[in-house]
Amino acid sequence: MSAQLAHATGLDDTLTAKIEPFDSFWEAPPDIEKGYESVGTFYRHNYLPLLPRDRSVRILVISCGPGYFVNLLREECYDSVLGIDSFPDKIAHAQRHGLNCRVARAFGFLDANRQPYDVIIAEQEINHLTKLEILQFLGLCHANLVDDGILVVHGVNGAHPVVGSESRWGNFDHYNAWTQYSLQQVLDHGGFADIRVFGLNLYVFYRNPLNYVAWLWDRLNTLFFRFSFMMVGKSNRLFTKKIAAVARKRAAA
Repeated sequence: MSAQLAHATGLDDTLTAKIEPFDSFWEAPPDIEKGYESVGTFYRHNYLPLLPRDRSVRILVISCGPGYFVNLLREECYDSVLGIDSFPDKIAHAQRHGLNCRVARAFGFLDANRQPYDVIIAEQEINHLTKLEILQFLGLCHANLVDDGILVVHGVNGAHPVVGSESRWGNFDHYNAWTQYSLQQVLDHGGFADIRVFGLNLYVFYRNPLNYVAWLWDRLNTLFFRFSFMMVGKSNRLFTKKIAAVARKRAAA
Protein backbone atom coordinates (compact mmCIF):
# COMPACT_ATOMS: atom_id res chain seq x y z
CA MET A 1 0.00 0.00 0.00
CA SER A 2 1.35 3.46 -0.91
CA ALA A 3 2.19 6.01 1.78
CA GLN A 4 -0.59 8.23 0.43
CA LEU A 5 -3.22 5.58 1.01
CA ALA A 6 -1.85 4.07 4.21
CA HIS A 7 -3.82 6.46 6.41
CA ALA A 8 -7.16 5.79 4.69
CA THR A 9 -9.76 4.47 7.08
CA GLY A 10 -13.49 4.11 7.52
CA LEU A 11 -16.14 5.77 5.38
CA ASP A 12 -13.60 7.51 3.20
CA ASP A 13 -12.08 4.23 1.98
CA THR A 14 -15.12 3.79 -0.26
CA LEU A 15 -14.53 7.06 -2.14
CA THR A 16 -13.56 6.61 -5.77
CA ALA A 17 -10.68 9.11 -6.09
CA LYS A 18 -7.41 7.50 -5.00
CA ILE A 19 -4.62 9.43 -6.73
CA GLU A 20 -5.86 12.88 -5.66
CA PRO A 21 -8.46 12.09 -3.00
CA PHE A 22 -11.11 14.66 -2.18
CA ASP A 23 -10.10 15.13 1.43
CA SER A 24 -6.70 16.65 0.70
CA PHE A 25 -5.62 19.92 -0.90
CA TRP A 26 -3.75 19.52 -4.21
CA GLU A 27 -3.23 23.05 -5.48
CA ALA A 28 -0.38 24.25 -3.31
CA PRO A 29 2.46 25.89 -5.29
CA PRO A 30 5.82 24.10 -5.47
CA ASP A 31 7.08 26.44 -2.76
CA ILE A 32 4.52 25.63 -0.09
CA GLU A 33 5.57 28.54 2.12
CA LYS A 34 4.90 31.10 -0.61
CA GLY A 35 1.36 29.76 -0.85
CA TYR A 36 0.44 31.36 2.46
CA GLU A 37 0.66 34.71 0.67
CA SER A 38 -0.37 33.83 -2.90
CA VAL A 39 -3.21 31.39 -2.19
CA GLY A 40 -4.23 33.57 0.72
CA THR A 41 -4.57 36.53 -1.65
CA PHE A 42 -6.82 34.46 -3.92
CA TYR A 43 -9.03 33.46 -0.98
CA ARG A 44 -9.11 36.97 0.43
CA HIS A 45 -10.46 38.36 -2.83
CA ASN A 46 -12.86 35.55 -3.77
CA TYR A 47 -14.15 34.11 -0.50
CA LEU A 48 -13.59 36.41 2.47
CA PRO A 49 -16.51 38.79 1.61
CA LEU A 50 -18.89 35.79 1.79
CA LEU A 51 -18.20 35.03 5.45
CA PRO A 52 -20.09 36.36 8.47
CA ARG A 53 -18.66 39.47 10.09
CA ASP A 54 -19.05 37.86 13.50
CA ARG A 55 -15.49 36.68 14.29
CA SER A 56 -16.75 34.16 16.86
CA VAL A 57 -18.56 31.88 14.37
CA ARG A 58 -17.43 28.26 14.22
CA ILE A 59 -15.78 27.49 10.85
CA LEU A 60 -14.69 24.13 9.45
CA VAL A 61 -12.24 24.10 6.52
CA ILE A 62 -12.27 20.73 4.75
CA SER A 63 -9.22 19.62 2.74
CA CYS A 64 -7.23 22.47 4.26
CA GLY A 65 -3.80 21.28 3.12
CA PRO A 66 -1.04 23.43 4.66
CA GLY A 67 -3.72 25.69 6.13
CA TYR A 68 -3.81 28.57 3.65
CA PHE A 69 -7.46 29.41 4.31
CA VAL A 70 -7.12 28.77 8.04
CA ASN A 71 -4.17 31.17 8.11
CA LEU A 72 -6.18 33.87 6.34
CA LEU A 73 -9.03 33.45 8.79
CA ARG A 74 -6.61 33.77 11.70
CA GLU A 75 -5.22 36.97 10.16
CA GLU A 76 -8.80 38.24 9.97
CA CYS A 77 -9.32 37.44 13.70
CA TYR A 78 -11.76 34.54 13.33
CA ASP A 79 -11.08 32.71 16.57
CA SER A 80 -12.93 29.39 16.20
CA VAL A 81 -11.59 27.75 13.04
CA LEU A 82 -10.62 24.11 12.45
CA GLY A 83 -8.93 22.76 9.36
CA ILE A 84 -8.85 19.07 8.45
CA ASP A 85 -6.85 17.24 5.80
CA SER A 86 -6.06 13.56 5.31
CA PHE A 87 -2.34 13.96 4.56
CA PRO A 88 -0.13 14.27 7.66
CA ASP A 89 2.71 16.04 5.86
CA LYS A 90 0.38 18.86 4.80
CA ILE A 91 -1.01 19.20 8.30
CA ALA A 92 2.56 19.33 9.60
CA HIS A 93 3.12 22.51 7.56
CA ALA A 94 -0.03 24.04 9.05
CA GLN A 95 0.92 23.13 12.59
CA ARG A 96 4.40 24.61 12.16
CA HIS A 97 2.55 27.88 11.51
CA GLY A 98 0.59 27.42 14.71
CA LEU A 99 -2.68 26.78 12.89
CA ASN A 100 -5.55 24.77 14.34
CA CYS A 101 -5.44 21.95 11.78
CA ARG A 102 -5.46 18.21 12.26
CA VAL A 103 -5.35 14.98 10.27
CA ALA A 104 -8.84 13.67 9.54
CA ARG A 105 -10.79 12.15 6.67
CA ALA A 106 -13.61 14.40 5.45
CA PHE A 107 -16.55 11.99 5.33
CA GLY A 108 -15.62 10.19 8.54
CA PHE A 109 -15.12 13.44 10.43
CA LEU A 110 -18.47 14.84 9.31
CA ASP A 111 -20.24 11.58 10.08
CA ALA A 112 -18.88 11.52 13.65
CA ASN A 113 -19.16 15.23 14.46
CA ARG A 114 -21.90 16.27 16.87
CA GLN A 115 -21.23 20.01 17.18
CA PRO A 116 -22.57 21.82 14.10
CA TYR A 117 -20.66 24.64 12.46
CA ASP A 118 -21.76 28.08 11.33
CA VAL A 119 -19.63 27.84 8.16
CA ILE A 120 -18.19 24.89 6.21
CA ILE A 121 -15.68 25.57 3.43
CA ALA A 122 -14.50 22.81 1.08
CA GLU A 123 -11.09 23.75 -0.31
CA GLN A 124 -10.93 20.74 -2.63
CA GLU A 125 -12.95 20.80 -5.87
CA ILE A 126 -16.08 18.70 -5.54
CA ASN A 127 -15.48 17.27 -9.00
CA HIS A 128 -13.13 14.87 -7.19
CA LEU A 129 -16.30 13.14 -6.03
CA THR A 130 -18.67 11.01 -8.09
CA LYS A 131 -22.30 12.13 -8.37
CA LEU A 132 -23.43 9.80 -5.59
CA GLU A 133 -20.53 10.91 -3.38
CA ILE A 134 -21.42 14.57 -4.00
CA LEU A 135 -24.95 13.97 -2.76
CA GLN A 136 -23.56 12.15 0.29
CA PHE A 137 -21.09 14.95 0.97
CA LEU A 138 -23.73 17.67 0.72
CA GLY A 139 -25.95 15.66 3.04
CA LEU A 140 -23.15 15.43 5.60
CA CYS A 141 -22.45 19.15 5.30
CA HIS A 142 -26.15 19.93 5.71
CA ALA A 143 -26.28 17.81 8.87
CA ASN A 144 -23.17 19.54 10.26
CA LEU A 145 -24.41 23.12 9.84
CA VAL A 146 -26.57 25.12 12.19
CA ASP A 147 -29.83 26.42 10.73
CA ASP A 148 -28.94 29.23 8.30
CA GLY A 149 -25.32 28.04 8.35
CA ILE A 150 -23.19 28.72 5.27
CA LEU A 151 -21.58 26.24 2.87
CA VAL A 152 -18.93 27.23 0.30
CA VAL A 153 -17.93 24.80 -2.47
CA HIS A 154 -16.23 25.05 -5.86
CA GLY A 155 -15.34 23.04 -8.96
CA VAL A 156 -14.15 23.25 -12.54
CA ASN A 157 -16.38 25.08 -15.01
CA GLY A 158 -17.51 22.73 -17.76
CA ALA A 159 -19.12 25.62 -19.66
CA HIS A 160 -15.79 27.28 -20.44
CA PRO A 161 -15.40 26.75 -24.21
CA VAL A 162 -11.58 26.79 -24.10
CA VAL A 163 -10.57 24.89 -20.95
CA GLY A 164 -13.81 23.26 -19.79
CA SER A 165 -13.18 19.93 -21.47
CA GLU A 166 -9.50 19.77 -20.45
CA SER A 167 -10.39 20.69 -16.87
CA ARG A 168 -12.90 17.84 -16.79
CA TRP A 169 -10.81 15.16 -18.47
CA GLY A 170 -7.27 16.32 -17.69
CA ASN A 171 -7.23 14.73 -14.23
CA PHE A 172 -7.87 11.01 -13.69
CA ASP A 173 -9.73 11.82 -10.47
CA HIS A 174 -12.15 14.34 -12.01
CA TYR A 175 -15.58 12.74 -12.35
CA ASN A 176 -17.66 15.70 -13.45
CA ALA A 177 -17.62 19.38 -14.29
CA TRP A 178 -20.08 22.09 -13.38
CA THR A 179 -22.13 24.86 -14.87
CA GLN A 180 -23.92 27.70 -13.18
CA TYR A 181 -27.18 25.77 -13.43
CA SER A 182 -25.96 22.32 -12.34
CA LEU A 183 -24.18 23.65 -9.25
CA GLN A 184 -27.29 25.52 -8.16
CA GLN A 185 -29.41 22.47 -9.01
CA VAL A 186 -27.49 20.05 -6.76
CA LEU A 187 -27.31 22.50 -3.84
CA ASP A 188 -31.04 23.10 -4.02
CA HIS A 189 -31.60 19.34 -4.05
CA GLY A 190 -29.33 19.06 -1.00
CA GLY A 191 -31.52 21.30 1.13
CA PHE A 192 -29.76 24.63 0.65
CA ALA A 193 -31.28 28.03 -0.07
CA ASP A 194 -30.11 31.52 -1.05
CA ILE A 195 -27.68 29.86 -3.46
CA ARG A 196 -25.31 32.16 -5.31
CA VAL A 197 -23.04 30.70 -7.97
CA PHE A 198 -20.16 32.93 -9.04
CA GLY A 199 -16.97 32.83 -11.04
CA LEU A 200 -13.62 32.66 -9.27
CA ASN A 201 -11.30 35.48 -10.27
CA LEU A 202 -7.81 34.17 -10.95
CA TYR A 203 -6.35 37.60 -11.72
CA VAL A 204 -6.14 39.07 -8.24
CA PHE A 205 -2.37 39.48 -8.00
CA TYR A 206 -2.31 43.16 -8.89
CA ARG A 207 1.40 43.63 -8.26
CA ASN A 208 1.99 41.65 -11.46
CA PRO A 209 1.12 43.83 -14.51
CA LEU A 210 0.47 40.74 -16.64
CA ASN A 211 -2.63 40.06 -14.58
CA TYR A 212 -4.23 43.22 -15.98
CA VAL A 213 -3.63 41.93 -19.50
CA ALA A 214 -5.03 38.51 -18.56
CA TRP A 215 -8.07 40.14 -16.92
CA LEU A 216 -8.81 42.15 -20.06
CA TRP A 217 -8.44 39.03 -22.22
CA ASP A 218 -10.82 37.20 -19.88
CA ARG A 219 -13.43 39.99 -20.02
CA LEU A 220 -13.37 40.10 -23.82
CA ASN A 221 -13.67 36.32 -24.03
CA THR A 222 -16.60 36.39 -21.61
CA LEU A 223 -18.51 38.87 -23.76
CA PHE A 224 -17.90 36.74 -26.85
CA PHE A 225 -18.89 33.50 -25.08
CA ARG A 226 -22.08 35.03 -23.66
CA PHE A 227 -23.14 36.22 -27.09
CA SER A 228 -22.30 32.84 -28.64
CA PHE A 229 -24.31 30.97 -26.01
CA MET A 230 -27.27 33.32 -26.45
CA MET A 231 -27.28 32.56 -30.16
CA VAL A 232 -27.92 28.86 -29.41
CA GLY A 233 -30.53 29.53 -26.72
CA LYS A 234 -28.30 29.09 -23.65
CA SER A 235 -28.31 31.50 -20.73
CA ASN A 236 -25.03 30.61 -19.00
CA ARG A 237 -23.17 33.74 -17.94
CA LEU A 238 -20.16 32.32 -16.08
CA PHE A 239 -17.06 31.51 -18.10
CA THR A 240 -14.28 31.57 -15.54
CA LYS A 241 -12.02 28.53 -15.31
CA LYS A 242 -13.59 27.60 -11.97
CA ILE A 243 -16.89 28.45 -10.38
CA ALA A 244 -17.98 28.43 -6.75
CA ALA A 245 -21.18 28.66 -4.78
CA VAL A 246 -22.20 29.95 -1.40
CA ALA A 247 -25.45 28.66 0.06
CA ARG A 248 -27.40 28.75 3.32
CA LYS A 249 -28.78 25.70 5.08
CA ARG A 250 -32.52 25.78 4.68
CA ALA A 251 -34.06 25.76 8.14
CA ALA A 252 -36.51 22.96 8.95
CA ALA A 253 -40.15 23.94 8.51
